[in-house]
Amino acid sequence: MIDFLTSALATLLVVADPIFLSAMFLGLTSNLTPKDRREVALRGAIIAFCILGAAGLGGAKLLELLGISLSAFRIAGGLLLLSAAAEMVFDRRSQRLQATAETAVTVDHVRNIAAFPLAIPLMAGPGAITAMILLAGKAGGRVDLLAGLFGITALVMLACYISFLMAERISKTMGITGRAVISRLLGIILAALAVQFIIDGVTTLIG
Repeated sequence: MIDFLTSALATLLVVADPIFLSAMFLGLTSNLTPKDRREVALRGAIIAFCILGAAGLGGAKLLELLGISLSAFRIAGGLLLLSAAAEMVFDRRSQRLQATAETAVTVDHVRNIAAFPLAIPLMAGPGAITAMILLAGKAGGRVDLLAGLFGITALVMLACYISFLMAERISKTMGITGRAVISRLLGIILAALAVQFIIDGVTTLIG
C-alpha cells in the first residue's frame, strides 16, 4: 500500500510539475485580476482532477473494449512518459506548452482558460492521463488502492492550485535558472519511472 502510494505520488507529481506550471499559469493570466486568477486556478484544478479521475476509473475498461492488454499499454505508456521526460530534460516541453498556451489565449482569450489550456493539456495532459491509467491498472481492482490513488491525485491537484496562487512569488524566488534546473531533475526522475513501467510490462508479457 505504502509503496503503491509513494510511486503514485512521485509519478503524478513529476508529470504534473506544479513548479513549472506556475510559470505557465503566470503567463496565461497576466492580464487578469487577482480574483479572476484565483477562480481560474480553482476551476482548472477541479477540471483536471475530474479528467484524471475518469481516466483512472474507465481507462482500463476502454482498453479491454479495444482489445489492448494492460502490459502492452504499460510499455506504450512508458515510452510516452519517456518522451515527455526527454522533453523536460532537453527543454523542449516548455517551448511546446508555451506555444499551446499562446494559441489558446489568442483564440478564446480568457473565458475558457481554466478548461483549455490550463486543465488540459497543461495539467491533465497525455503524460498524466497515461500515468493515471497505468497506476489504476497496477492497483489491480483493489478498492483501497484506488481510493488512495484518487486521494493522491487530489493532493497533486491541490499542489498545482497552491503553486498557481503563489506563482508570482515562486517566479521571483527561483528565477529562470532555478526553474530550468528543477525541470531537468524532474525529467530524469520521470525517465526512471517510465523505464520501470516498460520493465513491468515486458516482465508481465514474458511471464
